[in-house]
Amino acid sequence: MTIKNWPEGERPREKLINQGPRALSDAELLAIFLRTGITGLSAVDLARELLIQFGSISTLLNADLEAFCAVKGLGPAKYAQLQSVLELARRHLGEQLSREQVFTNPETVRQYVRAHFQGYQREVFLCLFLDTRHRLIATEELFQGTIDGASVYPREVVKRALQHNAGAVIFSHNHPSGIAEPSGADEKITRQLKEALALVDIRVLDHIVVGHGEEVSLAERGLL
Repeated sequence: MTIKNWPEGERPREKLINQGPRALSDAELLAIFLRTGITGLSAVDLARELLIQFGSISTLLNADLEAFCAVKGLGPAKYAQLQSVLELARRHLGEQLSREQVFTNPETVRQYVRAHFQGYQREVFLCLFLDTRHRLIATEELFQGTIDGASVYPREVVKRALQHNAGAVIFSHNHPSGIAEPSGADEKITRQLKEALALVDIRVLDHIVVGHGEEVSLAERGLL
């Protein structure tokens, strides 16, 4: 039986419109993106198969073009669509941060850095430059490293912060291993950056470490 023959309240698209996106399962949300299934499988059935094969939504979203297109029912067109959806989400969150007082909405910041690092296979150090009202001025990837580390230079961070005329900053970096727990090196460089920026009257509001499906805030840990 195809989805068109399902009771209207069980069809993913109608269910989303009537109940909102939070009412849908991962497979139902993915089915709306897929739109169609393949021979013998509805879009929802195909979505369930994909989640089983990749193990999670995150792994599916992180898949490169080759791995994505190796699955029957997927291809370059759907890969391009998926990447465009992810980029739209990043830009939407970025626009929110440019309008809001960032530090008063930590969950939006978490969503933003989580979306930013989606699919990254190497460590990257990100800086959110904020104005004196804690609204986003710019986001920059200042340093890029390998799968297990990236070198960070306080002088360059101070230089960029002054160029943006920032009043405050939030740092974030990803752990490609998937474990968001801050390392001793993470804590040390955060202290060094805070001390360097304090000399030019720029506040460090937080440093968020991003793993797979989790984030750790050094500010919430009392490490700032």
